[in-house]
Amino acid sequence: MSAISTIEKSDVSASRKFGEAPVFTRSWIVEVDDPTTPQTLISQAPGVVFLDSHPEAGYSRALDVRVENYSGSRWHYLVTWQYEVPKVQNTTQNPLSRPDVWKFTTGGMSIPALWYYNSSNQQKTLVNTAGDFFEGAMTDLSTLSAHISGNRSTFNYAVATAVTNTLNDAAYIGGAQYCWKCDGISGEPAVEVVNEQEIRYWKVEVSLTYRPDGWPMLLPNVGWNYVSGGQKKRVYVYDPDTGDKIASANPQPLNSDGSLATTYVGESNPPDILTRRVHAAVNFGSYFGYPTF
Repeated sequence: MSAISTIEKSDVSASRKFGEAPVFTRSWIVEVDDPTTPQTLISQAPGVVFLDSHPEAGYSRALDVRVENYSGSRWHYLVTWQYEVPKVQNTTQNPLSRPDVWKFTTGGMSIPALWYYNSSNQQKTLVNTAGDFFEGAMTDLSTLSAHISGNRSTFNYAVATAVTNTLNDAAYIGGAQYCWKCDGISGEPAVEVVNEQEIRYWKVEVSLTYRPDGWPMLLPNVGWNYVSGGQKKRVYVYDPDTGDKIASANPQPLNSDGSLATTYVGESNPPDILTRRVHAAVNFGSYFGYPTF
């Protein structure tokens, strides 16, 4: 069972649209010596296999083939190969050898409002004229999400659970340390047939989110209690009428040792902002690689 004659048709088909990659089509009439000749042999009779370059446009590759009877004959077939520009660089037939595909989208999230910009565009701590924070005040923050699609021979459950909700331990694709967070990893089984060989693999999707101000929590160093003489005491304020000490209705600024920061009064002396990282940090480059720009 084999092809005994292959003739390329003289008519040429090409599709071009402004702003898009062109599509080329070539067709052959293939004669076989046995009607039961496998379609794989028939499709390759013109000497074309997947990812071959077009003879006149090397940037276009053979990505699609169609085999059908020609004029109703069981011994003659029309083989049509379609050439397109691959969407992914360095495309290979083996799905496990193909590079990951990166996609970026922008979004936003609500965060506690701790800062504001004055008329000189200087960042200032957001407090009232007495130096108290506006409790519950929120603002919007722009984010950038990276979605990574890739093929893997297996789905590594241990890695997926270990790196989800982790931060980058060093600068990563334009973001400073602790600015990228892994939101999650998913996988689903897939199958392809390459050279008549069944290849089963996992399509893996990774979602990362970039936060410009970083993912560690920013917290004003204030509280209803303070430390004095090795003991925790209730924060107090003075009654403006009697001068007596009364329990504060608002959390008050604290020093780094937990003592009451009585010198922090007014908008010009706002409380300190504490940075607390609550997510583990890992090497994002070793787990997720880098995009090819």
